[in-house]
Amino acid sequence: MGAVLTSPTLRFLLRRLAQSAVVLFGVMVVVFSLVQLVPGDPVRIALGTRYTPEAYAVLREASGLDRPLLLQFVNYLGSAVTGDLGVSFRSGQPVTALLTDRLPATFSLAFTGILIGLVIAVVAGTWAALHEGRVSDMIVRVGSQFGVSIPDFWMGLLLIMIFSATFGLLPSSGYVPLSQGLGPWLSHVILPATAVGLVAGAIMTRYIRAAVLEVASMPYVRTAKSKGIAPRVVIARHIGRNALIPVLTIAGIQFATILGGVIVVEVVFAWPGLGSLVYNAVGVRDYPVIQGAVLLIAVIFLAVNLLVDLLYAVVDPRIRLS
Repeated sequence: MGAVLTSPTLRFLLRRLAQSAVVLFGVMVVVFSLVQLVPGDPVRIALGTRYTPEAYAVLREASGLDRPLLLQFVNYLGSAVTGDLGVSFRSGQPVTALLTDRLPATFSLAFTGILIGLVIAVVAGTWAALHEGRVSDMIVRVGSQFGVSIPDFWMGLLLIMIFSATFGLLPSSGYVPLSQGLGPWLSHVILPATAVGLVAGAIMTRYIRAAVLEVASMPYVRTAKSKGIAPRVVIARHIGRNALIPVLTIAGIQFATILGGVIVVEVVFAWPGLGSLVYNAVGVRDYPVIQGAVLLIAVIFLAVNLLVDLLYAVVDPRIRLS
C-alpha cells in the first residue's frame, strides 16, 4: 500500500484532482456571478401567463432567490458537492436528471464528430506533410483553411440542403438512441457529426501536418530511411508514433470543445443534447440548468485533459508523470 501511495502516477493523479477542484470552484464562482448579471427576472419568466403575486412569492421562496446572494451561493456549493444541482425553474425537474437525460445524445454527437475529424486530419495532415511543397500539400492547406473559416452551423445547413432536402437520403433532424439499432442511430447522427467533424478535422489537419513535418526531420528518421527501410514502415513505426503527442493534445481539446460548444449545431438539427438544453435555459433565465450544464461541461473538459495527460506516458514511455 505504501509503495502505491508513493508512486509518481498516484501523486500525479492526486495533484491533478486537487487542481481540478480549485478550477471547478472558480468556474462555479464565475458562472454564479455572471448569471446574476443577466437581465430579466427568472421567476417572472418561469411563471409566464401563470403569473400572480401569490405564485410569484411562492416560487421565489421555493427557489431560494429571496435569500442573500452569498447564502444562495453557499447553498448551491453545498448541494453541488453532494451531486444535487437544484431544480429547474421552468420544468420543476431536478437539474441532475435533465443533464443525465441529455448526456448520451451529446456524447454520441461528440464521439462520432471527433472520429470523423480524426480520420480526415490524420490522412490529410500526414499526406500533406509527406508531400511538402507539392500541389497536394497546397490543396490540403487551402482546404483546411477553408474548413477552419466555415462555421459548423453553416456546414450543417449545407449538409441538410444536400442530403435531406435535395436527395432525401438522410433525416434532417432528431435523435435515435443507439439501443434502437445501429442503422437508425447512424442515419440520424451522421449529418450533425459530419458538420462538427469537418470543422474539427480542418483544425487538426494543420497541427498534424506540422507534427509530422517536425518528426520527419529528426535524425533517427533520416537514419531509418538511409538504411533502406520501406517508407510505410518508417511512417508507421517512427513518424506516426512520435507525432501522436500533439495529435492527442489537439484531439482532446477538440473533443472537449465539441462537447461544450455545439449549441448552434444541436439547435439546427433539433438534437436533444446539452447544447440545446443550455440554449433553451438561457432564453428563460433558468439559472439552475445553466449553472449545472456549465459545471458538467467543465468537469468533462478537466477529465478529458487528465486522460490525455495519462495517455502521454502510455504513448511515449520517456514521459514521466511527475
